[in-house]
Formats: sequence, C-alpha cells, structure tokens
Amino acid sequence: MKLIFLYGLPATGKYTVAKELAALTGFKLFHNHQVVDMLLTVFDFGSEPFVALREDIWLSVFEEASEAKLPALIFTFNPENTVSAAFIPNVVETLKQSGSEVDFIELQCPLDELKSRMDSPSRQQFRKLTSVPLFEQLHAAGTFDTGHMPKPRLSIDTSTCTPAEAAAQIVRALAIPASS
Repeated sequence: MKLIFLYGLPATGKYTVAKELAALTGFKLFHNHQVVDMLLTVFDFGSEPFVALREDIWLSVFEEASEAKLPALIFTFNPENTVSAAFIPNVVETLKQSGSEVDFIELQCPLDELKSRMDSPSRQQFRKLTSVPLFEQLHAAGTFDTGHMPKPRLSIDTSTCTPAEAAAQIVRALAIPASS
C-alpha cells in the first residue's frame, strides 16, 4: 500500500485537494478530522487521552489498510505540537513492517491567502480552526512547526493552482494511474 500523506498548515487546502485526489485515483480518503472530531466529543483537544487515542487510531487505520492490501490511502495531516514526536517515525515504521510506503506531500500557501480561507464554510463543517486571531497566536508561538516532518516528495503552493490541478500534480509526481 502507498500512504499519500498530505500535510500543511491549517487552510492550505489539504482536505479539498485530497477529495480531488480521491476522485481522480479512486483511492480512499482518511481525513484526520474524522478522528479529531470524534474524540472532541469526549476529550479536550491536546489532553493526554485525546493525543494517545488520536495517534493510536490513525496508526491502526494505516496498519489495517495495509494488511487489507488497499492499493493506496490518502491521509490529511496538520503538523502541530500536540502530536507526539514519535508519530511520524511510527507511521513510517508501521507501514514499512507491512511492506507499504509513505509519500509525504506538503501543501503550502502564503499566510495572507491562508487567513482569507480560515473561516470558509468548508472548514466549518468540521471542528477546524476558523479564527484568524487564534491562528496568528498559535503560529507565532510555533504550534505548527514542521521541522520534524520528513522532506516531502512534492511541495505545492495551493494559491497558484486549483485543487484539481494540485491533485493532478500529485498523480504525476507519484506516477499513479488515474482511475477509470
């Protein structure tokens, strides 16, 4: 299995690009907020049980998808400081043990563009960060540091292309045949 690991700051278009990529390839989409939002019904964001369960569920899904011999899985991820330092190495090792691989794809866009997207209706359907002042505070504090992320196979500035064009770039970079 190939895990297509889309990451970037909030509002860079991870979910939107991932939906386009799923439509283009036929691969399943595992949006990180499916787990985050579920856990927020019980635990506070960043609490010990929230962090532990979030990572356990993410890793379990990756492992089970690999064992089920899915051809690929698309995952969206926002690097932030409540994610343990061991998570990314655990993802790589979990998939390696089952003969699968991870392709890291970074989505970025200028901060002004990101802030203009922050309160879009598509972000409000999930429990995503929608406050520009809170984003600015968290960003200034280093909450979204990506220094621990592996070098991406591809970086895409989503302010210079449509989500469909970004998905097509990913397909070309990873040499994925489009689904029929």
